Amino acid sequence: KFCQNHSIFALFFPCFFLNSRSAQVPENSGIFLQQWEAQVRPYIEMIDFMRRIGIEKELALPSIAVVGDQSSGKSSVLEALSGVALPRGSGIVTRCPLELKLRKLINGSGWTAIISYNEVRETFHDPAQVESYVRRAQNMLAGDGVGICDDLISLEITSPDVCDLTLIDLPGITRVPVKGQPEDIGDQIRRLILKFTSKKETINLVVVPCNVDIATTEALRMAQGVDPDGLRTLAILTKPDLIDKGAEADILQVLQGKVVPLKKGYTIVRCRGQSDINENVSLVEATRQEKEFFAKHTQFSYLLEEQRATIPCLSTRLTKELVEHIKSSLPSLRDQIHIHLSAVRVELKNYADGPPLEPERMGPYLSKKILEFSDQISELCRTGESDTGNLYSYLRPVFKQWECHLSSSKSSTKEISKLKNKSGRELLGFSKYIMFEGDLQVLAHLNCYKFVAVCLLNYVFFSQEIILEQFTAVVYQCFQNDPVLQNITLYKIDNIQSSQQAKAEVRISEQFEKKNMIYTQDPIYLKFLNEISDEKFLEDELPIVVQRMSDQLPMRISFFILLDGANVSVLLFENSNVSRRRKDLQACLDRLTAAQEALSDFI
Repeated sequence: KFCQNHSIFALFFPCFFLNSRSAQVPENSGIFLQQWEAQVRPYIEMIDFMRRIGIEKELALPSIAVVGDQSSGKSSVLEALSGVALPRGSGIVTRCPLELKLRKLINGSGWTAIISYNEVRETFHDPAQVESYVRRAQNMLAGDGVGICDDLISLEITSPDVCDLTLIDLPGITRVPVKGQPEDIGDQIRRLILKFTSKKETINLVVVPCNVDIATTEALRMAQGVDPDGLRTLAILTKPDLIDKGAEADILQVLQGKVVPLKKGYTIVRCRGQSDINENVSLVEATRQEKEFFAKHTQFSYLLEEQRATIPCLSTRLTKELVEHIKSSLPSLRDQIHIHLSAVRVELKNYADGPPLEPERMGPYLSKKILEFSDQISELCRTGESDTGNLYSYLRPVFKQWECHLSSSKSSTKEISKLKNKSGRELLGFSKYIMFEGDLQVLAHLNCYKFVAVCLLNYVFFSQEIILEQFTAVVYQCFQNDPVLQNITLYKIDNIQSSQQAKAEVRISEQFEKKNMIYTQDPIYLKFLNEISDEKFLEDELPIVVQRMSDQLPMRISFFILLDGANVSVLLFENSNVSRRRKDLQACLDRLTAAQEALSDFI
């Protein structure tokens, strides 16, 4: 009685009247539809949301992929399910994957479609325009002609006459290329089909005509290749009105899973043929004729009672399969998202925040980068007892060479120390001023020290194992993603190094000149003179030079950037690969985070 009073709903959702809970629903179609929506639509919309934000770039989503050989009746099945005419004809009709999203309009009336591909998104309200919109989309993506393309076209149809279901229609399998097609068109189509059907998250909906040997159909053979146990394959038998007389028993063997076993089984349908279209048979009338055909069929009539025949039963079955598949996939989906999120966060840490795009934020960002560089240079040049982590630890072995040189020349130094005189401007206990200043032996000894000291200075400055290498390492670390800043800083380091080396050499020379012109009134000088060594002087002198270099380098860079009229946006130009990878990782992080939040309501 319920079915009789609500014939439209019973037509499209007969399977649910067999459910015990459905039998308890009051005789009110609105309440029943609301329960249907509450149980089914949230899951489908959640997957639609994930697909819309592009989560399939990281992981596969539960879906139903429709495959079939050419002329298998695939387009007719989709047409009957959606209620609209899709592109038909001989040869390849589906040239791009078509995501067909059917959404039942519970309250209200009207028909709306939204087609999306690449950056195009169009809305229209006339069902008769579907075919032209899809053809235009295919021509935009795959070009005019008969070529194919991997890019997805999304067609969302909202109508009171459809059920909540999402299908992905794939190009029909072909063996022989037609005029204008590449010789490997068959291989291209198989590759595209396998891109979808090989994913364990996909239910493979295989369309097979009844008037061929099912065991030899390419579509079912491909499904068996990726799903050998038949766990996620559901087959649809079409064109039962074209079965040769006497062959009905063979079809029943197929439907019972005795030829090719499939866990999800088989459904048989009879859709509009070309003659029906030519005679303008409507989809509503075709649905009535289909039911009548099976009801009167002597061998297939029982299939109506088992809900394994007609398009309305198929639509209900597919929706139920999809929702159950989504539910069973949620734990795995959650785990995959968690794993991807962790990996993306770890990799993203390797890419520091990139330069801002807003001009007003560029200056502060650049100043921050310079200060970070300055701090690291200061840390490199810090004093301390540590044997690693600062320049002094790298310089100590070099200073040891200077100490060894001094030790090896102690004998000649003792000879010079014997020259003493207590007259003139000299200190008590020091040699006669005129003798020290003019003695060639003393001068030669001091010049020898001077030569060694200058050589030591040059070694320190030019050895890549000491100053240059350490400063360059800091540059690459601080500006690894900023090639312009990197080059400018290295150039400045080279200039400052040359300048500071020259200044240090002048100061060393001046110190040795002062050794020839001793003058002081300090009473403790005599005691200090016996203790001080040229090694201590050079060790103090070189750190002073290094420290001055560390101070002047950031100041000069800051002066160049802030006062020399440099273009900040050019200075912040980033390595394109690094910038692109950071942008991709951030977008991936956003997608995964949004997907994780969407899943939280279901798990």
